[in-house]
Amino acid sequence: MRDVTAVGCDGKGANMNATLTQTKTTSSLLSIVFVAFFGASLVFLSGFAHSQTLHDAAHDMRHSTGFPCH
Repeated sequence: MRDVTAVGCDGKGANMNATLTQTKTTSSLLSIVFVAFFGASLVFLSGFAHSQTLHDAAHDMRHSTGFPCH
C-alpha cells in the first residue's frame, strides 16, 4: 500500500499545511485579544459608571426581555 498525502495544486503539501496552521493560530490569537479587550472594557465601564446608571440599565433590560421585576 502506498503512502497518500494531501498536496496543493502546485504539489507543495507541506507549505499548504504550514499556511493553514498559521491561519488557525492567528485567528485564535485575534479571538483571544478581542475577548480580553471586550471583557476589560466591560469591567472598566461598569467600574466607573454611576450606580443609578447601572441600575437603570439592568432594570430596562429586564423589562425588554419580559422578566417581571416589580
